[in-house]
Amino acid sequence: MIDVQNMFSDPQAVARYTEGPPRFVPGYNAMLSMAAILLAERAREDARILVLGAGGGLELKTFAQAQPRWSFDGVDPSAAMLALAGQTLGPLASRARLHQGYIDDAPQELFDGASCLLTLHFVDVEERRRIASEVRRRLKPRAAFVIAHLSAPDGDEERPLWLSRYSAFLASSGVEPEQAAAARNAVTNHLEILTPAQDEAILREAGFSEPTLFYTGFTFRGWVAYA
Repeated sequence: MIDVQNMFSDPQAVARYTEGPPRFVPGYNAMLSMAAILLAERAREDARILVLGAGGGLELKTFAQAQPRWSFDGVDPSAAMLALAGQTLGPLASRARLHQGYIDDAPQELFDGASCLLTLHFVDVEERRRIASEVRRRLKPRAAFVIAHLSAPDGDEERPLWLSRYSAFLASSGVEPEQAAAARNAVTNHLEILTPAQDEAILREAGFSEPTLFYTGFTFRGWVAYA
C-alpha cells in the first residue's frame, strides 16, 4: 500500500496538491458539483456535513460555495494538508472545523450528510468496512453519504484495459508519459482496487440503503447511499 501519511506530509507534494485532482481524475470538478447536489437533496439549509479526507480543501470549498449556510467538520490525517485546506477555503474557512486524524477523530455527533472522496482506495477492505460503519453511526436517518474513489472491474483482460484508458486520459491531460506510466504502476501495484459490486456491498453491510452509482470516470466511480 502507498504510505499516504508520508506522501501528504511532503511539503512539495502538498504545495502541488490542488493542481493534481483536476488533471488526474476524469471529470473531477463536475464530480464535486454532483456530490454537493446529492448531499443537498436530503440536507437542510443550515446542515452540518462531515467530510473525510478533507485535506486540500477542494471539496470543502465546492460545498461551501454551493450552500452558503452549511458548516463542516473536515477530517484528515495530514496536518499539512489541513493547513492547505484552510488556505484553499480562504474567507470560507470560518465555516469549517478541521480535525487531524481518522474517522475515530470525527465528532461523535449526528450529521446531515457526509462525503469521502478519493480516499478509500488508500485503505484495505477491512478498514473500508469500519469507516463505512463509523460514518453510518454519525449520520441522521436518511442522510446521504457520497463516496468516490478508484473502482474497476476485475479480470485478466478487463482491468488492464481500463487502466490503459486511464493512462491515456492522463496523457491527454498533459501529463508527461513517464509520470503517466508511474501513476498507472502506483495504482496497479500499491492500491487495493475493489470491483464496483464489492464497493456497493460494503455500503450495504454498513447499513446504508440504495447505493446508487452517480459518477464514472474510467477507473474512478462514485456512489450515493443513505443512512
